[in-house]
Amino acid sequence: MKTLPDLDQLNHAEKDDLIRKLFALVTTLTAQVAELEGRLAKNSSNSSKPPSTDGYNKPKPKSLRQSGEKPNGGQKGHTGSTLKKVDHPDHIEIHSPPDNCDACNNHLENPVVVEIRQVFDIPPLCYEVTEHRVLEARCTCGKLHRGEFPAGVSAPVQYGPNIKAAVVHLTHHHMMPVARTGDLLGDLFGLPISDATVLAINKEASELLAPTVVAIGEAMKTVPVAHADETGMHVAGKIHWLHVLTTSTLTWIGCHENRGKIALDAFGILAAFFGTLIHDGWKPYRDLACLHGLCNAHHLREMTYVFEEMKQAWAKRMIDLLIQAHHEVGIVGGPLAKDRIAHYRVAYAAILAEGEEINPRAPPSGKRGQTKQSKALNLHDRLRDYADDVWRFMTDHNIPFSNNLAEQIMRMMKVKQKISGGFRTQAGLANFCTIRTYLATLQKQDANLFDALVQTFKGSPTQPCFA
Repeated sequence: MKTLPDLDQLNHAEKDDLIRKLFALVTTLTAQVAELEGRLAKNSSNSSKPPSTDGYNKPKPKSLRQSGEKPNGGQKGHTGSTLKKVDHPDHIEIHSPPDNCDACNNHLENPVVVEIRQVFDIPPLCYEVTEHRVLEARCTCGKLHRGEFPAGVSAPVQYGPNIKAAVVHLTHHHMMPVARTGDLLGDLFGLPISDATVLAINKEASELLAPTVVAIGEAMKTVPVAHADETGMHVAGKIHWLHVLTTSTLTWIGCHENRGKIALDAFGILAAFFGTLIHDGWKPYRDLACLHGLCNAHHLREMTYVFEEMKQAWAKRMIDLLIQAHHEVGIVGGPLAKDRIAHYRVAYAAILAEGEEINPRAPPSGKRGQTKQSKALNLHDRLRDYADDVWRFMTDHNIPFSNNLAEQIMRMMKVKQKISGGFRTQAGLANFCTIRTYLATLQKQDANLFDALVQTFKGSPTQPCFA
């Protein structure tokens, strides 16, 4: 540990040199403390950290919706799901009054219905076993004739398409663990299924759905607007990456050991995509030849951090400007007029100039690579350099304000990770991606997922609309 030198033995020049060194050290330590405090202050509301990392001190959600924009509760035109009486119930139980009056003992005649109540329930659940018997007969000429089993009936004992569809529905739509899926089927139907059987059924579904998923990937190449995102997933203790491409009607999910360009090239979808890609500004996306739209929900979170933790007022003004423009686009229902676009771009440039003034660029460090800059300056530079992509939602009615479509798909991936912790094999993750691609796409197209899976195990998967 260094000790303070004897100041009485130093001349003025040596004291000045000591002061400069101490000032430089204080500046460095202050910056390090600020960075560490900033890391502690980060959460899902002011950075790209997922909500699962917030712990018990979860921030209060902040809605982009302006007060009074929509009333609370169900919106006008929304179809409710309240139980309603049916005209033809399956069973009717009659509850008659006593035969005689308890006051005068006269016989009560011709009772009439005065009130009806209906109870909706499900019948007792139990599995059914269908036995297939093949007969044979010998003709008088000596030739032997034999019946044939139906297609798909290939083993002495096997599960049918309904129970297989239930397994896949539970594990890949409701994200239930393998063991609990087998236990649940045992509790509900008296037919417990082993873990190995659950995995085998999922593998069979993946193989049957693979051609449909390939077709979904091909369709993604030609859509005008797509959303992209990626997230990590553990496979046998090693990190792999889930990549998502999605629209309002299609979803494609792939997995790869690599997060960046190698994975995107291996998938072969985005290399042939020339529409507009909505993303968070990650460099491998930025390097693609298509048009780009940046996720402003990410920007708002980052600017919230700059405003609340770094105390820079320009960030709050930028938040208000983007939200105001987003609100105005929603009212207009399409791209804004040229004068309104010019108004917002002028205000945008003025706020960026203010941000640049209070965030001086750090001098070259003398080390290899780019000199590290502050988070505020990095955000400022992105907003400045890719301003057209930030504001594309204002000039093209097909471009949304945020990348929420992709993030919604990713939330289910994190639910799966939270429940299971990951996958034991890469093949298991690949099966998961295939089945999730199919189910997420059909869900967007309002198909009955269970019926679609039943048809899949019967050999004719329900096909989505690829347009």
